Amino acid sequence: MTTMTTRTVEYSADGLTMIGHLALPAGVGPRPAVLLGPEGMGLSDVERRRADALAELGYVALAFDLHGGRYLSDPEEMLARCLPLLADPDRMRGIGHAALDVLRTEPRTDPARIAAIGYGTGGAVGLELGRDGVDLRAIGTVNALTTGRPGEAARIRCPVWAGVGSEDPIMAPAQRTAFTAEMQDAGVDWRLTVYGGALHAFHHPPVDHPTVPGVGHHPQHAQRAWRDVVDLLAECLRQ
Repeated sequence: MTTMTTRTVEYSADGLTMIGHLALPAGVGPRPAVLLGPEGMGLSDVERRRADALAELGYVALAFDLHGGRYLSDPEEMLARCLPLLADPDRMRGIGHAALDVLRTEPRTDPARIAAIGYGTGGAVGLELGRDGVDLRAIGTVNALTTGRPGEAARIRCPVWAGVGSEDPIMAPAQRTAFTAEMQDAGVDWRLTVYGGALHAFHHPPVDHPTVPGVGHHPQHAQRAWRDVVDLLAECLRQ
């Protein structure tokens, strides 16, 4: 009996050597695939475990890298890298396309059935792939209510689901309004789930290093958000 397997993959993006985590489901035939983006700190065991869980559900999953194999536990260092990145759609798209190329060239991937799921900065990367017209079956984000360049959301070709905590000061109500207005004006099939009482990065287990203000884990909503992601994939990646 075969089981889920994993391997590390290296590839170039944003002038760095990225180190991603690829999880493959049991079996030998092509399977739907998921590109999984991390929070701004970068790829960690949290995203690796999520990729593994998706592989157990039958998906090829690539948890991609943001910082050349580094995890940025210092909030100032993280912001110094992520804020310019979030302000540069072309850089985000470059990071996303490089990871997507790795996923597409994996023999187990069905290239006609790929979704992008991301958290924070990794979610913004997924949204920029959509705004760049990439053929995705779904885009799902948590803590990533980023808006794009005017008019480019009309190039999104798939449903978009977004989740956010009601008390998230980083993705505040004004940001929610701007994001949903962009999606609606572009004719996107969009949904927004607001998790009551949750802060920014509510889905992420507690960490043993300083964080930016407004971050906090919410165990119940973390489980609910994961179920919402799994439901989105089941809906959009089915045969």
